[in-house]
Amino acid sequence: MSGTLADEIRSRLGDLSPAERKVARVLLAGYPSAVFETVATIAERASVSTPTVLRCASRLGYRGFPDLQAALRAELDARNASPITLYESAEPSLADGPDEGGDRGSRLEPRLALLQQALSQTFHELSPHEFETAAELLADPRRRVHLAGGRFTHLLAHYLGLHLMQVRDQVALLPDRDVERTSFLTQLARRDVTVVFDYRRYEDDLTVIAELARERGGKVVVFTDPWLSPASAHADVVLISQVASDSPYDSLTPTLGLVETLITAVLERLGPGAHQHMKDAESTARRTGLL
Repeated sequence: MSGTLADEIRSRLGDLSPAERKVARVLLAGYPSAVFETVATIAERASVSTPTVLRCASRLGYRGFPDLQAALRAELDARNASPITLYESAEPSLADGPDEGGDRGSRLEPRLALLQQALSQTFHELSPHEFETAAELLADPRRRVHLAGGRFTHLLAHYLGLHLMQVRDQVALLPDRDVERTSFLTQLARRDVTVVFDYRRYEDDLTVIAELARERGGKVVVFTDPWLSPASAHADVVLISQVASDSPYDSLTPTLGLVETLITAVLERLGPGAHQHMKDAESTARRTGLL
């Protein structure tokens, strides 16, 4: 899946009649709950007839309105999937143990193909404008950069942060301890860029961090999956990565590729200053025995 039902509806607005567009806007305005309203209720809200609602669903490529609702249910199930539910639904079932008669080596090719597709799709669907804006924000020496991630994605936040620390000043990772974290978040300001990594199952504190940063007038960059972290609602830039995998765990390899590409773009914008910063940092590390 490369996008949500809402994305699909938005992309098809130009194909709809004026009356059908009214239906689509009602669905988008109350998404996702509005999609589960009755046809009659949606028709009333859109000030159209019930047949118009049914025609809108057909024009969007569904056999009927129940089919459209089923697509949303599947999307929400995928959005809320956990490693346990993915493990239990894996085919062949991982819980059954290894296939004694199978050739493990033969599984490498399809796994490689799946990973290549996820990586390729991530970059193919990446918005150049979003990417360039993220690079400009992270390369702006007037801005402080703060980074936060979740259970697993904090590793990606650290990876990006450690690279940025080598080439520019005022880069910080969200502290772990409560008092330090509270102080850190209280100091968010207008010239700050807050980078959040949040993938399913989404973490409430990361959404709050993005919300706080936006309320203080700062910029927010969110790395997320195709189902979109709730933190995306507060973002200036949303960078989406595919997560397809044949294991119970989402693949973060496409995100890592995106992060490394972004680091290169930031270096290009920083120019010679980044090179000098790296040399100064290495000199300091050698003098203090850290390298």
